[in-house]
Parts: sequence; structure tokens; C-alpha cells
Amino acid sequence: MKSIQAIREFSRRDQVFDFLVQAQPPSLDLSHNIILYLEGLNKSFDGFKAINDLNLYIETGELRCIIGPNGAGKSTMMDMITGKTQPDSGQAWFGQKLNLLKMDEPEIAEAGIGRKFQKPTVFENLSVVQNLELAMAQDKRVWPLLTARLSGEQSALIDEVLEIIGLQELARGSAGKLSHGQKQWLEIGMLLMQKPALLLVDEPVAGMTHQEMERTAELLTSLAGKHSVIVVEHDMDFVRSIANKVTVLHQGSVLAEGTMTEVQNDPRVIEVYLGE
Repeated sequence: MKSIQAIREFSRRDQVFDFLVQAQPPSLDLSHNIILYLEGLNKSFDGFKAINDLNLYIETGELRCIIGPNGAGKSTMMDMITGKTQPDSGQAWFGQKLNLLKMDEPEIAEAGIGRKFQKPTVFENLSVVQNLELAMAQDKRVWPLLTARLSGEQSALIDEVLEIIGLQELARGSAGKLSHGQKQWLEIGMLLMQKPALLLVDEPVAGMTHQEMERTAELLTSLAGKHSVIVVEHDMDFVRSIANKVTVLHQGSVLAEGTMTEVQNDPRVIEVYLGE
């Protein structure tokens, strides 16, 4: 009787595991070469309009810099892209078929959007490699996690990411001993382990040395093409070093858009932001 109950219990657990492992979302359709569509987005907080008829289009494989004064709506925009905040109205599409406004945060992350916040959040008591292993997109059921062994493909991915972020020599060392800039690179590496199509990177060079800033510029520009990258940053020297196209937000909507030279020479941008 005991063995029958055990069999039933294992069967029930398998059913729960199968339920928890959801089917993959519809494939990302990039047939129009646009990976992100934000159209007519609006969001108010207690009467304050944080986002005001925002329209933004990000091409597949591009690196876009988003700048603007404090309160321009940059963080709220990223919150809406990642499902943390729902707009009052408007549309947000990932490729042609994925309606971000009908997806929650885990679904959006699984679909291929990764976000890096300003403050790095790595596991400091673990090694660099262990951080990358934990971040890897894989079967999240309990039994596979307990018995996981890295495949050749997974090991190759870790090696590739270590090279991209420049931490090969520190791979076995503690993440807690990394410099601020190195922790930022590790967190970008943790996002890359999940093979995102779109990365949102919030103020990546805040608190970095000049040398770390240069390395971060090289890192982010190397990702363009393989990934689409949105960088929100206040440091104008850094933006100039990486930007092909810049979007300026002001009062929740797009004020100007173009090359860094075009944006710098726009009288409206000079008045509300660069002239500060």
C-alpha cells in the first residue's frame, strides 16, 4: 500500500512539474526588421503623467541610446517593456506577434528581453562561473536542477560569455572580489547566458573608472548585431562613444531622435537637457 501511495505521489509531482514548465511563447517574428514597437503609450501616477503618447521603434540588432533629464520617463518606459508596470493606454509589441501588454514579467524574460539595472546584483559568495551557470536558461524543474550536468554546448556558451565580458582570468574567483565595473560586466554576462534578443541596460557606467568605461563601451558595441541593445545613460561622453542613434525623452515622450550630432544641435534638446 505504501509503495502504491509513493507511485501516486511521484505521478502527481510529475504532473505538477509538467504544468510548471510552460510551453514556449510564439516565436519572435522579426520579418519587418523591428524588434520593439511602442505606440501611443500613456502612464500617469497620482495625476503626474510619466509617459505621454510615447512612440518608439527599435530595429533588430541596433544599439540605441536613450537620454533625457530626470523625470523624462526613461525608467517607466523600461518598466513597461519588461512588464513591471502596465500603461494606461497604448501598445507594446516584441517583434510582430508578441503583445507585451498581455504577458507578465517571467513570460517577457523568457521570450527574450533581459534587463540590467544600474546597481549590479550578482551572487557575491559564488564564483564568476557559478553566477553564469545559475543564470543559464535551462529546465527549472526541481529534479533536473538537482542532477544538472553541463553539456558541451553549455560549457562552450560559458566560455564564450566569459570572453565577451573579459573575465576569463577571474572565472574561478569570487564575484564579491570583483571591482564595481567587473560586477557590471558579470551581470551583463548573466543576461547573455539567457540568450536575450533585446537587452535593456540602465546607466551601465555610473561609478566606473575611465578605463572601465572604455571597456564597457567596447562590450556594448560588440553586442550590437547579435542582440538589440537599449542603453539609458546620463554620461554624454559615454553616449558619444557608442551611439549611432540617440532618442531624447522629455516629459514622457520623444523630443528628438537622430545621430548624436543631430541631437546635440537640436535647439529643443539644448534648452531642456544639454543646456543644463
